[in-house]
Amino acid sequence: MGNWLDIEDKVVVVTGGSSGIGRQIVKSLLENGSIVYNADMKDNPIDHTDYNYLKTDVTSETEVMVSVEKIISEQNKIDVLVNNAGINLPRMLVDQKNEKPEYEINVNDLDLMLNVNLKGPVLFSREVSRQFIKQNSGVIINISSEAGQEGSQGQSIYSATKAALIGFTRSWAKELGKHNIRVTAIAPGILEETGLRTSQYEEALAYTRNTTIEGLNSDYSKSIPIGRIGELDEIADLVCYLSSEKSSYITGTTINISGGKSKG
Repeated sequence: MGNWLDIEDKVVVVTGGSSGIGRQIVKSLLENGSIVYNADMKDNPIDHTDYNYLKTDVTSETEVMVSVEKIISEQNKIDVLVNNAGINLPRMLVDQKNEKPEYEINVNDLDLMLNVNLKGPVLFSREVSRQFIKQNSGVIINISSEAGQEGSQGQSIYSATKAALIGFTRSWAKELGKHNIRVTAIAPGILEETGLRTSQYEEALAYTRNTTIEGLNSDYSKSIPIGRIGELDEIADLVCYLSSEKSSYITGTTINISGGKSKG
């Protein structure tokens, strides 16, 4: 697989690579021979010579600039940026029952999700693209969500940020194509559980959907034509493919990977 993809020695930056989808993306890239920099607030070390960690708050312009400069100083190039860092706090527009006002949209949660899910990708993409333009090559991969394509009950802020990321993808591809820079997005559907799905998250989502946690966790596969939830490495494999020259004519588009659950 590594020989076919030919992404050995590519320098790849993954934001939020310490957990969930991001961690699997980092692992798969390393398995395929890439040099990976994980830009995250906390490290989750991987025992590999080509794994590098940079403590970075993706919402801080200064920290993003410092991290990108460090990578370039060490590697003299960046080949791929994966904007994966994101946050999802289930919130409803109005709590009609007026029992859980903390689960209504509020300014603090709105600002937090906008900053992490949108400001972060904009800052990293801007700084990395400066290097891409000098190289006349590069790939940006934005991790969106099927929620950004179809909306999601109780997750309107998250859905809106992921939809905006799709809009950035289309626009940046048109802006940067003349510099031989490709920009794509991936919209995962329901995936296997990770440590990011906490009891607090499930409680909030269940309330915003007027159901119970048990009802929330009923057999998701019934709504998925392929009959099962997705696996993290299936998302990571797609990232590896989009990082390679095998996908050299794919840009400005969002690839839905949801087992047929959404049309994309």
